[in-house]
Amino acid sequence: MAAVNTTTAKSLSLHSHSFRRHRFVGSGWSSIGLRGWRLGFDGGAKRGVLGDAKPIKRRSTETSSLWERRGSGVVVVRSTAEGIERGMVMGREASKLISDDVVPERMKVAALVACVMCLCNADRVVMSVAVVPLADHYGWSSSFLGIVQSSFLWGYIFSSVIGGALVDKYGGKRVMAWGVALWSLATLLTPWAANHSTTSLLAVRTFFGLAEGVALPSMTTLLSRWFPTQERASAVGASMAGFHLGNVTGLLLTPIMLSSIGISGPFILFSSLGLLWLITWASKVTNDPRESNFVSESELRLIRAGKTDSPVNTSARLPPLRLLLSKLPTWAIIFANITNNWGYFVLLSWMPVYFKTVFNVNLQRAAWFSAVPWGTMAVSGFIAGAVSDYLIKAGYSLTFVRKIMQSIGFIGPGVSLLCLNYAITPMAASVLITAALSLSSFSQAGFLLNIQDIAPQYAGFLHGISNSAGTVAAIISTIGTGYFVQWLGSFQAFLTLTAALYFASAIFWNLFATGDRVFYD
Repeated sequence: MAAVNTTTAKSLSLHSHSFRRHRFVGSGWSSIGLRGWRLGFDGGAKRGVLGDAKPIKRRSTETSSLWERRGSGVVVVRSTAEGIERGMVMGREASKLISDDVVPERMKVAALVACVMCLCNADRVVMSVAVVPLADHYGWSSSFLGIVQSSFLWGYIFSSVIGGALVDKYGGKRVMAWGVALWSLATLLTPWAANHSTTSLLAVRTFFGLAEGVALPSMTTLLSRWFPTQERASAVGASMAGFHLGNVTGLLLTPIMLSSIGISGPFILFSSLGLLWLITWASKVTNDPRESNFVSESELRLIRAGKTDSPVNTSARLPPLRLLLSKLPTWAIIFANITNNWGYFVLLSWMPVYFKTVFNVNLQRAAWFSAVPWGTMAVSGFIAGAVSDYLIKAGYSLTFVRKIMQSIGFIGPGVSLLCLNYAITPMAASVLITAALSLSSFSQAGFLLNIQDIAPQYAGFLHGISNSAGTVAAIISTIGTGYFVQWLGSFQAFLTLTAALYFASAIFWNLFATGDRVFYD
Protein backbone atom coordinates (compact mmCIF):
# COMPACT_ATOMS: atom_id res chain seq x y z
CA MET A 1 0.00 0.00 0.00
CA ALA A 2 2.85 2.40 0.84
CA ALA A 3 4.42 1.64 -2.54
CA VAL A 4 1.22 2.55 -4.28
CA ASN A 5 0.97 5.84 -2.39
CA THR A 6 4.59 6.64 -3.25
CA THR A 7 3.89 5.98 -6.94
CA THR A 8 0.82 8.18 -6.80
CA ALA A 9 2.71 11.01 -5.12
CA LYS A 10 5.47 10.86 -7.72
CA SER A 11 2.90 10.87 -10.53
CA LEU A 12 1.17 13.92 -9.10
CA SER A 13 4.48 15.68 -8.49
CA LEU A 14 5.60 15.04 -12.06
CA HIS A 15 2.53 16.75 -13.47
CA SER A 16 1.95 19.46 -10.85
CA HIS A 17 3.65 22.10 -12.99
CA SER A 18 1.32 21.32 -15.90
CA PHE A 19 -1.69 21.32 -13.63
CA ARG A 20 -0.94 24.86 -12.45
CA ARG A 21 -1.07 26.13 -16.02
CA HIS A 22 -4.56 24.78 -16.77
CA ARG A 23 -7.97 25.10 -15.15
CA PHE A 24 -9.58 22.24 -13.28
CA VAL A 25 -12.82 20.96 -14.72
CA GLY A 26 -15.52 19.59 -12.42
CA SER A 27 -18.05 16.94 -13.25
CA GLY A 28 -20.72 19.59 -13.77
CA TRP A 29 -19.02 20.87 -16.93
CA SER A 30 -20.61 20.18 -20.30
CA SER A 31 -18.51 18.16 -22.70
CA ILE A 32 -18.77 21.04 -25.14
CA GLY A 33 -16.64 23.08 -22.80
CA LEU A 34 -13.67 20.72 -22.91
CA ARG A 35 -10.42 22.60 -23.17
CA GLY A 36 -6.76 22.23 -22.27
CA TRP A 37 -6.07 19.49 -19.70
CA ARG A 38 -9.14 17.63 -18.40
CA LEU A 39 -9.17 16.33 -14.84
CA GLY A 40 -11.74 13.91 -13.52
CA PHE A 41 -12.26 15.56 -10.13
CA ASP A 42 -15.77 16.22 -8.88
CA GLY A 43 -17.29 19.68 -8.56
CA GLY A 44 -16.26 19.95 -4.91
CA ALA A 45 -12.54 19.94 -5.61
CA LYS A 46 -10.71 23.17 -4.93
CA ARG A 47 -8.58 24.52 -7.73
CA GLY A 48 -4.91 23.74 -7.20
CA VAL A 49 -5.50 21.58 -4.13
CA LEU A 50 -5.08 17.98 -5.17
CA GLY A 51 -5.18 16.41 -1.73
CA ASP A 52 -8.88 17.22 -1.14
CA ALA A 53 -10.12 16.01 -4.51
CA LYS A 54 -12.18 12.87 -4.85
CA PRO A 55 -11.66 10.90 -8.03
CA ILE A 56 -14.56 10.18 -10.39
CA LYS A 57 -14.63 6.56 -11.49
CA ARG A 58 -16.13 7.05 -14.95
CA ARG A 59 -16.76 9.73 -17.55
CA SER A 60 -20.24 10.66 -18.66
CA THR A 61 -21.50 9.16 -21.93
CA GLU A 62 -21.55 12.64 -23.49
CA THR A 63 -17.94 13.27 -22.57
CA SER A 64 -16.83 9.86 -23.78
CA SER A 65 -18.50 10.27 -27.15
CA LEU A 66 -16.81 13.61 -27.68
CA TRP A 67 -13.39 12.16 -26.85
CA GLU A 68 -13.98 9.31 -29.25
CA ARG A 69 -14.80 11.76 -32.03
CA ARG A 70 -11.49 13.47 -31.50
CA GLY A 71 -9.69 10.34 -32.69
CA SER A 72 -5.95 10.80 -32.84
CA GLY A 73 -6.37 14.47 -31.95
CA VAL A 74 -6.77 13.53 -28.25
CA VAL A 75 -4.24 11.82 -26.03
CA VAL A 76 -5.78 10.17 -22.93
CA VAL A 77 -3.46 9.39 -20.03
CA ARG A 78 -4.74 6.99 -17.35
CA SER A 79 -3.30 6.76 -13.83
CA THR A 80 -3.60 3.23 -12.37
CA ALA A 81 -3.35 4.56 -8.82
CA GLU A 82 -6.39 6.81 -8.74
CA GLY A 83 -8.13 6.40 -12.11
CA ILE A 84 -7.44 10.02 -13.04
CA GLU A 85 -8.06 10.82 -16.70
CA ARG A 86 -6.51 13.71 -18.53
CA GLY A 87 -7.08 14.67 -22.15
CA MET A 88 -4.62 16.82 -23.96
CA VAL A 89 -6.13 18.35 -27.09
CA MET A 90 -3.65 19.16 -29.80
CA GLY A 91 -3.40 21.04 -33.09
CA ARG A 92 -6.42 22.79 -34.58
CA GLU A 93 -8.82 21.49 -31.93
CA ALA A 94 -6.73 23.00 -29.13
CA SER A 95 -7.14 26.54 -30.37
CA LYS A 96 -10.91 26.01 -30.74
CA LEU A 97 -11.35 24.70 -27.22
CA ILE A 98 -9.04 27.12 -25.43
CA SER A 99 -10.81 30.11 -26.98
CA ASP A 100 -14.13 29.05 -25.45
CA ASP A 101 -13.39 30.48 -22.01
CA VAL A 102 -12.39 33.94 -23.22
CA VAL A 103 -14.16 36.45 -25.48
CA PRO A 104 -16.35 34.62 -28.02
CA GLU A 105 -14.80 34.62 -31.46
CA ARG A 106 -17.83 36.23 -33.10
CA MET A 107 -17.41 39.22 -30.76
CA LYS A 108 -13.81 39.60 -31.90
CA VAL A 109 -14.97 39.58 -35.51
CA ALA A 110 -17.58 42.23 -34.72
CA ALA A 111 -14.93 44.34 -32.96
CA LEU A 112 -12.62 44.19 -35.98
CA VAL A 113 -15.53 45.10 -38.26
CA ALA A 114 -16.40 48.04 -35.97
CA CYS A 115 -12.78 49.24 -36.14
CA VAL A 116 -12.66 49.17 -39.93
CA MET A 117 -16.03 50.90 -40.18
CA CYS A 118 -14.64 53.60 -37.90
CA LEU A 119 -11.69 54.07 -40.26
CA CYS A 120 -14.02 53.95 -43.26
CA ASN A 121 -16.01 56.93 -42.07
CA ALA A 122 -13.07 58.82 -40.55
CA ASP A 123 -11.36 58.77 -43.95
CA ARG A 124 -14.50 60.30 -45.48
CA VAL A 125 -14.85 63.00 -42.83
CA VAL A 126 -11.27 64.20 -43.11
CA MET A 127 -12.15 65.78 -46.44
CA SER A 128 -15.35 67.34 -45.08
CA VAL A 129 -13.21 69.35 -42.65
CA ALA A 130 -10.14 69.87 -44.86
CA VAL A 131 -12.31 71.21 -47.70
CA VAL A 132 -12.98 74.43 -45.74
CA PRO A 133 -9.35 75.69 -45.73
CA LEU A 134 -8.90 74.32 -49.26
CA ALA A 135 -11.92 76.33 -50.44
CA ASP A 136 -10.53 79.47 -48.80
CA HIS A 137 -7.12 78.88 -50.37
CA TYR A 138 -8.37 78.20 -53.91
CA GLY A 139 -11.42 80.48 -53.82
CA TRP A 140 -13.99 77.76 -54.52
CA SER A 141 -17.66 78.78 -54.66
CA SER A 142 -20.34 76.96 -52.64
CA SER A 143 -21.53 75.15 -55.75
CA PHE A 144 -18.03 73.91 -56.68
CA LEU A 145 -17.39 72.96 -53.07
CA GLY A 146 -20.44 70.67 -53.36
CA ILE A 147 -18.89 69.05 -56.45
CA VAL A 148 -15.66 68.38 -54.56
CA GLN A 149 -17.62 66.93 -51.64
CA SER A 150 -19.62 64.65 -53.91
CA SER A 151 -16.63 63.33 -55.91
CA PHE A 152 -16.23 60.53 -53.38
CA LEU A 153 -19.70 59.33 -54.37
CA TRP A 154 -18.90 59.14 -58.09
CA GLY A 155 -16.71 56.10 -57.50
CA TYR A 156 -18.86 54.79 -54.67
CA ILE A 157 -21.85 54.38 -56.97
CA PHE A 158 -19.98 52.11 -59.39
CA SER A 159 -18.46 49.78 -56.82
CA SER A 160 -21.64 49.09 -54.84
CA VAL A 161 -23.34 46.65 -57.23
CA ILE A 162 -20.23 44.79 -58.46
CA GLY A 163 -18.74 44.87 -54.97
CA GLY A 164 -21.93 43.39 -53.52
CA ALA A 165 -21.89 40.58 -56.11
CA LEU A 166 -18.23 39.88 -55.29
CA VAL A 167 -19.13 39.63 -51.61
CA ASP A 168 -21.80 37.02 -52.42
CA LYS A 169 -19.26 35.06 -54.46
CA TYR A 170 -16.03 35.39 -52.45
CA GLY A 171 -17.25 36.37 -48.98
CA GLY A 172 -16.81 39.52 -46.93
CA LYS A 173 -13.27 38.89 -45.70
CA ARG A 174 -11.41 39.08 -49.01
CA VAL A 175 -13.48 41.87 -50.51
CA MET A 176 -13.21 44.00 -47.37
CA ALA A 177 -9.43 43.48 -47.26
CA TRP A 178 -8.96 44.69 -50.84
CA GLY A 179 -11.26 47.62 -50.19
CA VAL A 180 -9.29 48.78 -47.14
CA ALA A 181 -5.95 48.46 -48.93
CA LEU A 182 -7.13 50.55 -51.88
CA TRP A 183 -8.96 53.25 -49.94
CA SER A 184 -6.01 53.66 -47.55
CA LEU A 185 -3.79 54.24 -50.58
CA ALA A 186 -6.25 56.82 -51.94
CA THR A 187 -6.37 58.57 -48.57
CA LEU A 188 -2.59 58.78 -48.52
CA LEU A 189 -2.54 60.32 -52.03
CA THR A 190 -5.24 62.96 -51.34
CA PRO A 191 -2.94 65.78 -50.07
CA TRP A 192 -0.63 65.32 -53.06
CA ALA A 193 -3.60 65.43 -55.43
CA ALA A 194 -4.99 68.60 -53.80
CA ASN A 195 -1.64 70.36 -54.24
CA HIS A 196 -1.32 69.19 -57.83
CA SER A 197 -4.69 70.19 -59.33
CA THR A 198 -8.42 70.04 -58.74
CA THR A 199 -8.69 67.42 -61.48
CA SER A 200 -6.23 65.16 -59.64
CA LEU A 201 -8.12 65.72 -56.40
CA LEU A 202 -11.44 64.74 -57.98
CA ALA A 203 -9.85 61.64 -59.55
CA VAL A 204 -8.31 60.46 -56.27
CA ARG A 205 -11.53 61.06 -54.35
CA THR A 206 -13.45 59.12 -57.00
CA PHE A 207 -11.01 56.21 -56.63
CA PHE A 208 -11.40 56.48 -52.85
CA GLY A 209 -15.17 56.13 -53.19
CA LEU A 210 -14.71 53.21 -55.58
CA ALA A 211 -12.76 51.32 -52.91
CA GLU A 212 -15.12 52.20 -50.04
CA GLY A 213 -18.23 51.00 -51.88
CA VAL A 214 -17.61 47.42 -50.77
CA ALA A 215 -17.52 48.16 -47.03
CA LEU A 216 -21.20 47.95 -46.10
CA PRO A 217 -22.06 44.86 -48.20
CA SER A 218 -18.99 43.11 -46.77
CA MET A 219 -19.98 44.06 -43.23
CA THR A 220 -23.61 42.89 -43.41
CA THR A 221 -22.82 39.63 -45.21
CA LEU A 222 -19.95 38.71 -42.88
CA LEU A 223 -21.93 39.44 -39.72
CA SER A 224 -24.94 37.49 -40.99
CA ARG A 225 -22.71 34.41 -41.24
CA TRP A 226 -21.05 34.90 -37.86
CA PHE A 227 -24.15 35.74 -35.79
CA PRO A 228 -27.46 33.96 -35.21
CA THR A 229 -30.61 35.80 -36.28
CA GLN A 230 -31.51 36.92 -32.75
CA GLU A 231 -28.09 38.61 -32.33
CA ARG A 232 -27.66 40.13 -35.78
CA ALA A 233 -29.17 43.53 -35.02
CA SER A 234 -26.88 44.01 -32.01
CA ALA A 235 -23.83 42.97 -34.07
CA VAL A 236 -24.71 45.40 -36.85
CA GLY A 237 -25.49 48.06 -34.24
CA ALA A 238 -22.06 47.64 -32.64
CA SER A 239 -20.31 47.73 -36.03
CA MET A 240 -22.25 50.79 -37.13
CA ALA A 241 -21.42 52.41 -33.80
CA GLY A 242 -17.82 52.19 -34.95
CA PHE A 243 -18.90 53.70 -38.27
CA HIS A 244 -20.47 56.70 -36.55
CA LEU A 245 -17.57 57.10 -34.13
CA GLY A 246 -15.42 57.47 -37.23
CA ASN A 247 -17.23 60.77 -37.78
CA VAL A 248 -16.36 61.88 -34.26
CA THR A 249 -12.73 60.80 -34.67
CA GLY A 250 -12.34 62.53 -38.01
CA LEU A 251 -14.14 65.72 -36.99
CA LEU A 252 -12.17 66.15 -33.78
CA LEU A 253 -8.68 65.07 -34.88
CA THR A 254 -8.60 66.67 -38.33
CA PRO A 255 -8.75 70.37 -37.25
CA ILE A 256 -6.06 69.76 -34.63
CA MET A 257 -3.75 68.02 -37.09
CA LEU A 258 -4.41 70.58 -39.81
CA SER A 259 -3.35 73.40 -37.52
CA SER A 260 -0.32 71.60 -36.04
CA ILE A 261 1.04 69.42 -38.87
CA GLY A 262 -0.59 70.67 -42.04
CA ILE A 263 -2.89 69.31 -44.70
CA SER A 264 -1.11 65.94 -44.99
CA GLY A 265 -1.25 65.07 -41.26
CA PRO A 266 -4.71 63.50 -40.89
CA PHE A 267 -4.50 61.73 -44.25
CA ILE A 268 -1.23 60.01 -43.35
CA LEU A 269 -2.54 59.01 -39.91
CA PHE A 270 -5.72 57.33 -41.09
CA SER A 271 -4.16 55.59 -44.07
CA SER A 272 -1.50 54.10 -41.76
CA LEU A 273 -4.14 52.85 -39.34
CA GLY A 274 -5.93 51.16 -42.23
CA LEU A 275 -2.84 49.21 -43.21
CA LEU A 276 -2.21 48.15 -39.60
CA TRP A 277 -5.79 46.90 -39.31
CA LEU A 278 -5.35 44.90 -42.50
CA ILE A 279 -2.56 42.79 -40.98
CA THR A 280 -4.80 41.63 -38.11
CA TRP A 281 -7.80 41.06 -40.37
CA ALA A 282 -5.91 38.80 -42.77
CA SER A 283 -4.72 36.44 -40.03
CA LYS A 284 -7.70 36.33 -37.65
CA VAL A 285 -10.95 36.39 -39.66
CA THR A 286 -12.66 33.89 -41.96
CA ASN A 287 -15.74 34.24 -44.16
CA ASP A 288 -17.61 31.59 -42.20
CA PRO A 289 -17.21 30.49 -38.55
CA ARG A 290 -16.96 26.87 -39.70
CA GLU A 291 -13.67 27.75 -41.40
CA SER A 292 -12.15 29.40 -38.33
CA ASN A 293 -9.32 27.83 -36.31
CA PHE A 294 -10.33 29.82 -33.23
CA VAL A 295 -14.08 29.34 -32.78
CA SER A 296 -15.10 26.76 -30.19
CA GLU A 297 -17.50 23.86 -30.64
CA SER A 298 -20.08 25.41 -28.30
CA GLU A 299 -19.95 28.81 -29.99
CA LEU A 300 -20.26 27.24 -33.41
CA ARG A 301 -23.31 25.34 -32.22
CA LEU A 302 -24.83 28.56 -30.84
CA ILE A 303 -24.25 30.39 -34.13
CA ARG A 304 -25.85 27.62 -36.16
CA ALA A 305 -28.86 27.26 -33.85
CA GLY A 306 -31.97 28.75 -35.43
CA LYS A 307 -30.15 29.69 -38.65
CA THR A 308 -30.76 28.39 -42.14
CA ASP A 309 -27.80 28.10 -44.46
CA SER A 310 -27.98 30.31 -47.52
CA PRO A 311 -26.17 29.00 -50.57
CA VAL A 312 -23.24 31.09 -51.74
CA ASN A 313 -23.59 32.45 -55.26
CA THR A 314 -20.51 30.90 -56.89
CA SER A 315 -21.69 31.15 -60.49
CA ALA A 316 -19.98 33.49 -62.91
CA ARG A 317 -23.16 35.34 -63.84
CA LEU A 318 -24.86 38.02 -61.75
CA PRO A 319 -28.03 37.27 -59.74
CA PRO A 320 -31.39 37.82 -61.49
CA LEU A 321 -31.79 41.60 -61.51
CA ARG A 322 -35.23 41.55 -63.14
CA LEU A 323 -36.53 39.15 -60.50
CA LEU A 324 -35.17 41.24 -57.65
CA LEU A 325 -36.73 44.43 -59.02
CA SER A 326 -40.11 42.78 -59.62
CA LYS A 327 -41.00 42.73 -55.91
CA LEU A 328 -42.27 45.68 -53.85
CA PRO A 329 -40.25 44.72 -50.72
CA THR A 330 -37.12 45.28 -52.85
CA TRP A 331 -38.33 48.77 -53.76
CA ALA A 332 -39.13 49.48 -50.11
CA ILE A 333 -35.46 48.80 -49.32
CA ILE A 334 -34.25 50.87 -52.30
CA PHE A 335 -36.39 53.89 -51.40
CA ALA A 336 -35.35 53.59 -47.76
CA ASN A 337 -31.68 53.60 -48.78
CA ILE A 338 -32.27 56.62 -51.04
CA THR A 339 -33.85 58.59 -48.20
CA ASN A 340 -31.32 57.50 -45.61
CA ASN A 341 -28.35 58.46 -47.81
CA TRP A 342 -29.95 61.73 -48.88
CA GLY A 343 -30.30 62.98 -45.31
CA TYR A 344 -27.11 61.35 -44.01
CA PHE A 345 -24.77 62.88 -46.59
CA VAL A 346 -26.35 66.32 -46.36
CA LEU A 347 -25.54 66.34 -42.65
CA LEU A 348 -22.16 64.61 -43.04
CA SER A 349 -20.85 66.90 -45.78
CA TRP A 350 -22.36 70.24 -44.79
CA MET A 351 -22.48 70.45 -40.99
CA PRO A 352 -19.11 72.23 -40.52
CA VAL A 353 -20.07 74.64 -43.31
CA TYR A 354 -23.58 75.02 -41.85
CA PHE A 355 -22.31 76.10 -38.43
CA LYS A 356 -19.72 78.42 -39.97
CA THR A 357 -22.19 80.02 -42.42
CA VAL A 358 -25.33 80.28 -40.27
CA PHE A 359 -23.81 80.94 -36.84
CA ASN A 360 -20.34 82.23 -37.79
CA VAL A 361 -18.65 79.52 -35.69
CA ASN A 362 -14.93 78.98 -36.34
CA LEU A 363 -13.76 75.72 -37.91
CA GLN A 364 -12.49 74.00 -34.77
CA ARG A 365 -15.61 74.87 -32.76
CA ALA A 366 -17.80 73.89 -35.70
CA ALA A 367 -16.10 70.50 -35.72
CA TRP A 368 -17.06 70.01 -32.07
CA PHE A 369 -20.68 70.95 -32.75
CA SER A 370 -20.68 68.57 -35.72
CA ALA A 371 -19.04 65.72 -33.80
CA VAL A 372 -21.48 65.51 -30.90
CA PRO A 373 -24.42 64.22 -33.01
CA TRP A 374 -22.31 61.42 -34.49
CA GLY A 375 -21.23 60.28 -31.03
CA THR A 376 -24.82 60.01 -29.82
CA MET A 377 -25.74 58.28 -33.08
CA ALA A 378 -23.25 55.52 -32.26
CA VAL A 379 -24.95 54.95 -28.90
CA SER A 380 -28.51 55.11 -30.25
CA GLY A 381 -27.67 52.73 -33.11
CA PHE A 382 -26.41 50.16 -30.62
CA ILE A 383 -29.55 50.65 -28.51
CA ALA A 384 -31.72 50.20 -31.61
CA GLY A 385 -30.00 46.89 -32.36
CA ALA A 386 -30.41 45.65 -28.79
CA VAL A 387 -34.10 46.63 -28.71
CA SER A 388 -34.67 44.96 -32.08
CA ASP A 389 -33.10 41.68 -30.91
CA TYR A 390 -35.08 41.85 -27.66
CA LEU A 391 -38.37 42.22 -29.56
CA ILE A 392 -37.50 39.28 -31.83
CA LYS A 393 -36.63 37.08 -28.84
CA ALA A 394 -39.90 38.18 -27.19
CA GLY A 395 -41.82 36.69 -30.10
CA TYR A 396 -42.64 39.68 -32.28
CA SER A 397 -42.49 39.06 -36.02
CA LEU A 398 -39.56 40.28 -38.09
CA THR A 399 -41.96 42.33 -40.23
CA PHE A 400 -43.31 44.18 -37.19
CA VAL A 401 -39.84 44.84 -35.76
CA ARG A 402 -38.38 46.06 -39.08
CA LYS A 403 -41.33 48.42 -39.63
CA ILE A 404 -41.17 49.88 -36.12
CA MET A 405 -37.41 50.47 -36.30
CA GLN A 406 -37.58 52.06 -39.75
CA SER A 407 -40.54 54.28 -38.82
CA ILE A 408 -38.53 55.72 -35.93
CA GLY A 409 -35.54 56.09 -38.27
CA PHE A 410 -37.50 58.26 -40.71
CA ILE A 411 -40.23 60.13 -38.82
CA GLY A 412 -37.85 61.22 -36.04
CA PRO A 413 -35.28 62.88 -38.34
CA GLY A 414 -38.03 64.48 -40.44
CA VAL A 415 -39.54 66.25 -37.43
CA SER A 416 -36.09 67.27 -36.15
CA LEU A 417 -35.06 68.86 -39.47
CA LEU A 418 -38.30 70.84 -39.65
CA CYS A 419 -37.59 72.19 -36.17
CA LEU A 420 -33.98 72.96 -37.20
CA ASN A 421 -35.29 75.73 -39.47
CA TYR A 422 -36.26 77.66 -36.34
CA ALA A 423 -33.02 77.21 -34.35
CA ILE A 424 -31.52 80.58 -33.37
CA THR A 425 -28.38 79.46 -31.51
CA PRO A 426 -25.65 76.96 -32.42
CA MET A 427 -26.43 74.99 -29.27
CA ALA A 428 -30.11 74.60 -30.20
CA ALA A 429 -29.10 73.60 -33.75
CA SER A 430 -26.66 71.02 -32.38
CA VAL A 431 -29.39 69.50 -30.17
CA LEU A 432 -31.79 69.17 -33.13
CA ILE A 433 -29.15 67.71 -35.43
CA THR A 434 -28.22 65.30 -32.65
CA ALA A 435 -31.85 64.21 -32.38
CA ALA A 436 -32.12 63.80 -36.17
CA LEU A 437 -29.02 61.62 -36.49
CA SER A 438 -29.68 59.63 -33.31
CA LEU A 439 -33.16 58.67 -34.48
CA SER A 440 -32.00 57.98 -38.04
CA SER A 441 -29.68 55.28 -36.68
CA PHE A 442 -32.76 53.12 -36.04
CA SER A 443 -32.68 52.49 -39.80
CA GLN A 444 -29.80 50.10 -39.14
CA ALA A 445 -32.31 47.72 -37.56
CA GLY A 446 -34.75 48.44 -40.38
CA PHE A 447 -33.84 48.39 -44.06
CA LEU A 448 -30.16 47.50 -43.52
CA LEU A 449 -31.02 44.18 -41.84
CA ASN A 450 -34.07 43.63 -44.02
CA ILE A 451 -31.81 42.93 -47.01
CA GLN A 452 -30.70 39.67 -45.38
CA ASP A 453 -34.29 38.85 -44.43
CA ILE A 454 -35.80 38.84 -47.91
CA ALA A 455 -32.86 37.59 -50.01
CA PRO A 456 -30.01 36.07 -47.96
CA GLN A 457 -28.41 34.39 -50.98
CA TYR A 458 -28.33 37.66 -52.95
CA ALA A 459 -27.81 40.02 -49.99
CA GLY A 460 -24.55 41.55 -51.22
CA PHE A 461 -25.91 42.20 -54.71
CA LEU A 462 -29.20 43.62 -53.43
CA HIS A 463 -27.29 45.79 -50.99
CA GLY A 464 -25.22 47.06 -53.90
CA ILE A 465 -28.32 47.91 -55.95
CA SER A 466 -29.97 49.82 -53.11
CA ASN A 467 -26.67 51.47 -52.18
CA SER A 468 -26.12 52.64 -55.75
CA ALA A 469 -29.57 54.22 -55.79
CA GLY A 470 -28.82 55.77 -52.42
CA THR A 471 -25.49 57.06 -53.71
CA VAL A 472 -27.21 58.83 -56.62
CA ALA A 473 -29.49 60.48 -54.06
CA ALA A 474 -26.47 61.42 -51.94
CA ILE A 475 -24.74 63.03 -54.94
CA ILE A 476 -27.88 65.02 -55.79
CA SER A 477 -28.40 66.13 -52.18
CA THR A 478 -24.74 67.04 -51.60
CA ILE A 479 -24.48 69.10 -54.80
CA GLY A 480 -28.05 70.38 -54.46
CA THR A 481 -27.40 71.77 -51.00
CA GLY A 482 -24.57 73.90 -52.39
CA TYR A 483 -26.74 75.28 -55.21
CA PHE A 484 -29.72 75.90 -52.89
CA VAL A 485 -27.53 77.79 -50.41
CA GLN A 486 -25.93 79.84 -53.19
CA TRP A 487 -29.32 80.52 -54.84
CA LEU A 488 -31.49 81.20 -51.77
CA GLY A 489 -28.83 82.21 -49.26
CA SER A 490 -29.95 79.72 -46.57
CA PHE A 491 -30.26 76.04 -45.72
CA GLN A 492 -33.97 76.26 -44.81
CA ALA A 493 -35.55 75.16 -48.12
CA PHE A 494 -33.33 72.12 -48.47
CA LEU A 495 -33.94 71.02 -44.88
CA THR A 496 -37.71 71.19 -45.49
CA LEU A 497 -37.38 69.16 -48.69
CA THR A 498 -35.34 66.52 -46.86
CA ALA A 499 -37.94 66.28 -44.08
CA ALA A 500 -40.73 65.74 -46.66
CA LEU A 501 -38.71 62.91 -48.23
CA TYR A 502 -38.35 61.24 -44.82
CA PHE A 503 -42.13 61.27 -44.28
CA ALA A 504 -42.95 59.94 -47.76
CA SER A 505 -40.47 57.07 -47.44
CA ALA A 506 -41.85 56.12 -44.02
CA ILE A 507 -45.32 55.68 -45.57
CA PHE A 508 -43.98 53.58 -48.47
CA TRP A 509 -41.96 51.39 -46.11
CA ASN A 510 -44.91 50.57 -43.88
CA LEU A 511 -47.07 49.69 -46.89
CA PHE A 512 -44.68 47.32 -48.69
CA ALA A 513 -41.80 46.15 -46.47
CA THR A 514 -41.74 42.62 -45.03
CA GLY A 515 -39.51 40.57 -42.77
CA ASP A 516 -40.36 37.33 -44.55
CA ARG A 517 -38.06 35.73 -47.08
CA VAL A 518 -39.17 36.77 -50.59
CA PHE A 519 -36.53 35.18 -52.84
CA TYR A 520 -35.76 31.46 -52.79
CA ASP A 521 -33.36 29.33 -54.80
